[in-house]
Amino acid sequence: MKLSAFLMIVVCTTPWFAQAQDDSESAVRTRIIALEKAWNQAYKAGDTRALDSILDNEIVLINDDGSIQSKADFLGSVKATSNNSQEQQVSPESMTVHVFGNTAISTGVFRAKGVEKGKSYVRRERFVDTWIFKNGKWVCVATNATPVLH
Repeated sequence: MKLSAFLMIVVCTTPWFAQAQDDSESAVRTRIIALEKAWNQAYKAGDTRALDSILDNEIVLINDDGSIQSKADFLGSVKATSNNSQEQQVSPESMTVHVFGNTAISTGVFRAKGVEKGKSYVRRERFVDTWIFKNGKWVCVATNATPVLH
């Protein structure tokens, strides 16, 4: 009798725990999507202060040409670029977030449109960003972007 009562409790409460986990993962997905959009807007605006708060100090950035940047290098390039180019649009076209405990992987395609050295450009790039929950907040620890040529 005790065993059947225990099994009944387990069966009845399992969906509740699964729902709580789904809700939590949904909240994380929503938060990561918001951070991705904030990153795009901060980059567009040349807001290195906002970027500094989104990116982990140990982030590894792999650029579309295969080069690697540290956080300091990236923030420095954003400052330098803001003098020579004008980002008119940086926005995700698609995005998916997969959550694995305190890690989230965001993948998608973004479009960048602007003017650089007097010439207009439109770029589409596929990205993979790795986020971790660290010291009470989500930060990006790795990113990679590859041009979409088709």
